[in-house]
Amino acid sequence: MFFEQLVKVGGHLGHAPRSWHPKMAPFIVDSRDGVHILDLVQSYAYLNQVKQFVSRAKKQNSTFLFVGTKPQAAHSIALAAKSCNSYYINQRWLGGLLTNWTTLRRSIGLLNRMELVQRQGVTETLPKKLKSSFSREHARLQKYLGGIESMRSIPDVVIIAGQKEESIALNECKKLGIRTVTLLDSNCNPDSADLFIPVNDDSIKAIRTILTDLSGEISKA
Repeated sequence: MFFEQLVKVGGHLGHAPRSWHPKMAPFIVDSRDGVHILDLVQSYAYLNQVKQFVSRAKKQNSTFLFVGTKPQAAHSIALAAKSCNSYYINQRWLGGLLTNWTTLRRSIGLLNRMELVQRQGVTETLPKKLKSSFSREHARLQKYLGGIESMRSIPDVVIIAGQKEESIALNECKKLGIRTVTLLDSNCNPDSADLFIPVNDDSIKAIRTILTDLSGEISKA
């Protein structure tokens, strides 16, 4: 069932051979219609290893942060995180989010205060210009930090969709020793990954399938 589902959503489809990363060779079984074909048998094996890891981590009360800012991943990242009471970044990774956590936490604190002010209806009493300024700043903070507004410390595990797009996030995790789980397409570098799953990371449905499976495992633990 897993293989049929991943094939149906294009989880096996990699990039054109000219765009591949040679170190992904062990996870590629063929080249068809101008694209590399990923080995779903290995995808399944690696997914199961990751599921065992996140299950153990959850039982140890670890916290999870889902990260994916490219358009194909953004919506699924938010859905997966919310479904297992985790955190997420799906619009833009703010440099230093983890390595300069003390500073970022101040911005989160500001967002929390603005949320409180809005809930209390105080904004309705503000002059028009001030109210407009407040609304713009609140919308900006909510867009970029809304998925982590209740996060009080750096996460224990970061789940990433889009290795190339999220290189800054990966580097910050590596610097801090935070465990990562990455969806790896045929143009990615497995040497730069911690735990990973070989799969198409450009298909909306493939990304959603994998993230739903992982969030379900976190919820179960």
